[in-house]
Amino acid sequence: MTRRPPVSWLIAFAMFWYDFIVGDDWTLAVAVALGLAITAVFSSHRVSVWWLIPAIVVTMIGVDLRRASRSKR
Repeated sequence: MTRRPPVSWLIAFAMFWYDFIVGDDWTLAVAVALGLAITAVFSSHRVSVWWLIPAIVVTMIGVDLRRASRSKR
């Protein structure tokens, strides 16, 4: 007989993954998710876009740093 985990454990597990993936900046998580979706679409058509995710990450980190430096002024 298997025991189901309590609901609070499932909620804590989901909250951990949300905090781990999204963290402080939800825009970076959304940009990476969109980049992965675009990469999947292009890859299904046999187009090599391996460079897209690193470009998105570098661009979004620059945008995030610019936004953070503006808010500190």
